[in-house]
Amino acid sequence: FVAGERPSLFFWAMSLLGAGFVVAFSMRDGAMLPVAGDILLFVSVAISGTGYAFSGTLSRRMPGWEVISWAVALSVPVLLPLAILLRPANVASVAWPSWAGLLYVALISQYFGFWLWNNALALGGVARMGQIQLMQPFATLAVAALLLGETIDLRMILFATAVVVVVALGLRARVASHAEPPAAAVSPAPATRGAGR
Repeated sequence: FVAGERPSLFFWAMSLLGAGFVVAFSMRDGAMLPVAGDILLFVSVAISGTGYAFSGTLSRRMPGWEVISWAVALSVPVLLPLAILLRPANVASVAWPSWAGLLYVALISQYFGFWLWNNALALGGVARMGQIQLMQPFATLAVAALLLGETIDLRMILFATAVVVVVALGLRARVASHAEPPAAAVSPAPATRGAGR
């Protein structure tokens, strides 16, 4: 709706199947009943998805780095009072790895990452590129295995493979669009005859 895209029924089927695999994986080991944290996670995913749709649509008209810059600027009135309220009693006692982590999240994950992500949404389409998010839990677990020694079991590999297949099929599904083309796809005006002589 936000991006002016109309995915096909096959796309929606693959999207629901992929989401179903992710939910089934998250409810493994008998964790069938959702808890308060799951509900908060669902709400945050819905809010984030809406934000992705708006930022991907805006990135068709302006560069992705400008979109994320405006998002950060517009969030300052909410986040600055919270940062002041929740600051540590002694800022000097915060260890340097914590500051390094904050700097990494702010500059790389947030700023640089969203700049690339917004461009991908604008060029590839919000609906199609949004499906890649279904693979994020498994990518996170893979990184956790590499960096933290988390265990990867066969069930995890099977679920991840199923999601990759479904996402690949969804990426090939038809998505009609009434949105304007991305700025990068607009051809430049023809050169004037004799220019450069």
